[in-house]
Amino acid sequence: MSEKIKIILAEDEPALAQIIKESLETRNFEVILCKNGEEASSEFLKSKPDILVLDVMMPKKDGFTLAKEIRKIDKKTPIIFLTAKSQTQDVVDGFHFGGNDYLKKPFSMEELIVRIHSLLDRISLEKTEENLQIGSYIFNSNKQTLHHSDEIISLTHREASLLQLLIENKNDILDRSIILKKIWGDDDFFNGRSMDVFITKLRKKLHLDPNIQIINIRNQGYKLID
Repeated sequence: MSEKIKIILAEDEPALAQIIKESLETRNFEVILCKNGEEASSEFLKSKPDILVLDVMMPKKDGFTLAKEIRKIDKKTPIIFLTAKSQTQDVVDGFHFGGNDYLKKPFSMEELIVRIHSLLDRISLEKTEENLQIGSYIFNSNKQTLHHSDEIISLTHREASLLQLLIENKNDILDRSIILKKIWGDDDFFNGRSMDVFITKLRKKLHLDPNIQIINIRNQGYKLID
């Protein structure tokens, strides 16, 4: 059996949420159901989903606000908005805040599933071809390698995950707590010390380009500059 697709479903209408959840689970999805935006935000940091399906109008934190926050730390994970709204501006706003697709209620489950698979197929294709430029290095996240001239530098899985997150947020401060929860799963003191060690390791592996810096922003986090 193929590995299940992990999805965060944030929907505050209990009956609709249960219908969507049960329908997806019969089609090889692992569904994490959240009843508001704050719950979905917390689950995102610890669950590392393949895709998010977010209702726009939710209590505590709406779908647009949640997507905007997620895009500050994750530019890749696909987001589909569900909404009863039909105004063109709402659709435009959805894409502006980082959505990849937009489904208006009522919708068929088959249409939702087709759109989910379409987005995941696109992401999968991008990953197979992905080489990221960082200064004079080429970073391949799949092979977990850094290329510099004729030199190939191997990275551990955690080093590669950390570097990927820093590159995706290049020139922005990346909060320590966000890094720890996303990669280590918990932002306790010991994981924080471990992260600092991995930052030091990355700096050493990137030393061949003096323009690349991973700056420690005191009491906040790290910023990658190249």
